[in-house]
Amino acid sequence: MPGTPLETLRTVFGYHAFRPHQEEIIAGVIRGEDSFVLMPTGGGKSLCYQIPALHRPGVALVVSPLISLMKDQVDALQANGVRAEFYNSSLAEREAQRVLARLHQGDLDLLYVAPERLMGESFLERLKDIPISLFAIDEAHCVSQWGHDFRPDYVQLGRLRELFPRVPLLALTATADSQTRTDIIRRLGLTQATCHVTGFDRPNIRYTVVDKQKPFNQLLAFLAGRPPEDAGIVYALSRKRVEEVAGRLVAAGIAAAPYHAGLGDGERSRVQEAFQRDELRVVVATVAFGMGIDKPNVRFVVHYDIPKNIESYYQETGRAGRDGLPAEALLLFGYGDIVVARGLIENGGNPEQNRIELQKLNAMVGFAEAVTCRRRVLLGYFSESLGEDCGNCDVCLDPPERFDATEEAQKALSCVYRVGQRFGMGHVIDVLRGSRSQRLLQLGHDRLSTYGIGRELSSEVWGGVLRQLVHLGYLEQDLASYGVLKLTAAARPLLRGEERLHLARPREKPVTPVKPPRRAAGNIAYDEGLFQSLRSLRKELADTAGVPPFVIFGDATLIEMAAFRPTDAESLLRINGVGNHKLGRYGGAFLEVLRGYGGAMPGRER
Repeated sequence: MPGTPLETLRTVFGYHAFRPHQEEIIAGVIRGEDSFVLMPTGGGKSLCYQIPALHRPGVALVVSPLISLMKDQVDALQANGVRAEFYNSSLAEREAQRVLARLHQGDLDLLYVAPERLMGESFLERLKDIPISLFAIDEAHCVSQWGHDFRPDYVQLGRLRELFPRVPLLALTATADSQTRTDIIRRLGLTQATCHVTGFDRPNIRYTVVDKQKPFNQLLAFLAGRPPEDAGIVYALSRKRVEEVAGRLVAAGIAAAPYHAGLGDGERSRVQEAFQRDELRVVVATVAFGMGIDKPNVRFVVHYDIPKNIESYYQETGRAGRDGLPAEALLLFGYGDIVVARGLIENGGNPEQNRIELQKLNAMVGFAEAVTCRRRVLLGYFSESLGEDCGNCDVCLDPPERFDATEEAQKALSCVYRVGQRFGMGHVIDVLRGSRSQRLLQLGHDRLSTYGIGRELSSEVWGGVLRQLVHLGYLEQDLASYGVLKLTAAARPLLRGEERLHLARPREKPVTPVKPPRRAAGNIAYDEGLFQSLRSLRKELADTAGVPPFVIFGDATLIEMAAFRPTDAESLLRINGVGNHKLGRYGGAFLEVLRGYGGAMPGRER
């Protein structure tokens, strides 16, 4: 494709500037370099291989784990005039032959394919005669047993580097802690790859944790406080709970449906398609309804039960607000759910994997119990620090009481040091409280100077202190080694008495959700009536074309239209998300609505 990557971004995809790190990643891939890309959901990972695919000769092979996700990506690319197809088991024989014919004729820029289909010997043989521009492995954490969604089919992708040594290879993920990142790079042979870790923060998502009491009533109250067109996902741990909650929502007059692996393929497809097409407001789902969602205008995600790990929580909440507009993540937290989650983990067959997963569950509980900025806790788990509290979580918006905890922190840190930085939180608390457990006595830890110096505080209080010290960076918790606590460099001045530390007191009463955020990001003002008219037009056009509404234009694009009210093709092209192909295909219809609504507002230049 002629021109620069920036020109492609503007003319094909309709965006006027790259997001952070996109431009350098794209430039490296165009030069033929391997890349490992860790970028949050909604951060623009897809463009990192879609634009290079339009600038390098040959076809880009994109590995994707779910059929529905492939279809959404291809629909969106085709709507922008890009030559893209998918090749998977959902295609009838005649359609599959058509796609393969386009592949052999050099008539494709991108082909999405499942890992097992790509790595089949017959398909690999077919690729020997086809120019390949790049391989992109999406959801690359699936290749790692440390990852939260390990898939054996992904492991064989490690052969690609050896089979196609001259073709650039990208691995992309939104959720990977340090162990998982290292494992991905090793398994895919990306030791020479440029690593781009752009950060995990999703500032447009508001994180809220509420004590679970009457969960269905809490869910209804949450939904009642949101605009009726806002769509979202409710996650639950069991199929039975999914069916129950979905049925009660329908009985309450809310357009909802269940989704889990126990349903037939046809019913799962129907639910997903109805949700994508804005015909369902709520999908109640197990984790089976995770990565397959490419819908950018999910406005909320509710966890009816606690997830089994922070990676799953981060990825599932990341389904909300992918368009960059404000969204909400609500977690209903009850201690009974921990028992259920632990039971699901312990029923697994691999003891070592079970141990890892139980450590990850403990970290998830620590997040739910946190009384410090939730975003700092979340980012800290992925080894990313936030310089100040986020101002957009329940703890920041309704702060708990704080107290001078310098002495308690010094006792806790000193105890971690005295036990040799080789034990987890439970053992440290036992030493502080003077436990007479057999294990503690056998180790001789009753003779330590820190033994019993914290008897006056409960285990719960000490647990809160230690978790906050982890969240604030004074301690680190090694999940690969039974949750062992270790001091960081930040602990030294605190231990020496060179600084004082204030921590949050645990809350004694339930927290209720704060008022939901406005739809529009930033200070952009727009006409709500015009926005709804544009949404109605988008739905009509989408139904006619047989695609989800967001494939036509996303909510963020419609909001810009409703704010700046373009009245001609030139000004419509200045709206983010409007490229040349979509202007030609849909521009006339949207301009007709925009002009008929009263023309441009004075002084609203783009």
